[in-house]
Amino acid sequence: MSWQPTALEQQRLDKIAQIRAAGLDPYPLRVNRTHTSQAALNAFEEAVEDETVDVTVCGRLSSVRDMGKSVFAHIVDEFGRIQLFLRRGEVGEASHQIFRKLVDLGDFIEASGVLFRTRTGEVTLRVREWRLLSKAISPLPVVKEAEVDGEIVRYSAFADVEERYRQRYADLAVNPEVRDVFRKRAQVIKALRDFMDNNDFLEVETPILQPLYGGAAARPFTTLHNQLKQELFLRISFELYLKRLLVGGFERVYEIGRDFRNEGVSFKHNPEFSQLEFYAAYWDYYDVMNFTEKMVATAAQETLGTTRIIFGEEEIELAAPWVRMTLRDAIKKFAEIDYMDYLDVESLTTAIRGIGGHAPAGSSWGKLIDGLLGDFVEPHLIAPTFITEYPRDISPLAKGKPDDPFHVERFEFFIAGMEMGNAFTELNDPIEQRKRFEDLQKMYSKDDDEMNPIDEDYIRAMAYGMPPNGGFGMGVDRLAMLLTNKHTIREVLLFPHLRERDS
Repeated sequence: MSWQPTALEQQRLDKIAQIRAAGLDPYPLRVNRTHTSQAALNAFEEAVEDETVDVTVCGRLSSVRDMGKSVFAHIVDEFGRIQLFLRRGEVGEASHQIFRKLVDLGDFIEASGVLFRTRTGEVTLRVREWRLLSKAISPLPVVKEAEVDGEIVRYSAFADVEERYRQRYADLAVNPEVRDVFRKRAQVIKALRDFMDNNDFLEVETPILQPLYGGAAARPFTTLHNQLKQELFLRISFELYLKRLLVGGFERVYEIGRDFRNEGVSFKHNPEFSQLEFYAAYWDYYDVMNFTEKMVATAAQETLGTTRIIFGEEEIELAAPWVRMTLRDAIKKFAEIDYMDYLDVESLTTAIRGIGGHAPAGSSWGKLIDGLLGDFVEPHLIAPTFITEYPRDISPLAKGKPDDPFHVERFEFFIAGMEMGNAFTELNDPIEQRKRFEDLQKMYSKDDDEMNPIDEDYIRAMAYGMPPNGGFGMGVDRLAMLLTNKHTIREVLLFPHLRERDS
């Protein structure tokens, strides 16, 4: 549906026509800013007595107090806000009237002049000249402040939270605390990247469009390469390409990027999401556990200045040591069932349903156990916890536990009742890897999300010799949720995926 201006928007469109009629451009080509708002304030505070501080600042008009012959206003930029003072006798009658009659809140303006301090103590720009940089046609949502129980609470016109996500640009413009979330998210990613670089990992880039998908249990998005007439898939994981690089001689590699999974959405799932994956030659999953403890704690320290965080009503310490518990012991503790007493699907299904658990028909033995983890264990894992030793049939890329045909060396780690990442002692035997892939083909139907095609080129790469290695994957968005105390992934994604309005 094409945009139809509201009555208020039409008034602003009429003002644009008046501005043009006055010979002014409401969207000029050049900007002459000399200082940000904060830089201007700093320059004034650092100036020696009687020194003139002449600046040109730019920003969005956030308040106006019209006193007739003079006007006080505030503009805001990314770094703060600064007050403007316009007097008719100093900017000229025509310019003064245009500001009073044709400029609206939300417009971007440029103002030049000399800084001074008002009687109330506020550093202010005495405007010599100003001009419009961008006329806002749509008014921003109104934000009001009120005192509640001694605290200032901000109320936004975005009563519908989903509308905030749909119009994130407006959300960011009126809510500085939302902008702060995304600054922190950027700090989290920088801290992760610095930690990896400082530990001799090489950052690489692997294909997003892949001829085969693999490395995770997920349904892919598919597309068609028109020129090659070839079906391609948006990657669901970086894993198989990163491990190819170990074959090629790199010993420590990582990638921070986007994965895509054609699945449902929830408070912790989005069809596209950010992931950190790394692989280190000559490590096992114990080495990866130790590294993970340090990495997450360092990211928190670099982002927040502390390893002790608040998430909801919980206070959580992220510094090592973390809790370590086998999957079997965790399920025995929280579900009060020992799945090793039920070594076939039928008996385990009956046992799970007997304790009120969810056991979907057609599930494998390992998937049933994973369901127990999600239903009975995960909500209790508030403190950082490694859950180790997973069923072999849901972990085709992990090495088996010695003398244990049922489990592999794999862990997932949980914080605040949320799964954060996954890691293995990686399988590097190409013969065993092919057998695992073939076993999966037999175990699942072609329509099952767990069913990945066999990547023959990956097995060929392994056949050249892959060093023993430990691998790791973590959802960056979930770590951002944790460190910003946000309880839905949409709050830490600038543009989360949403249904169409008429769906």
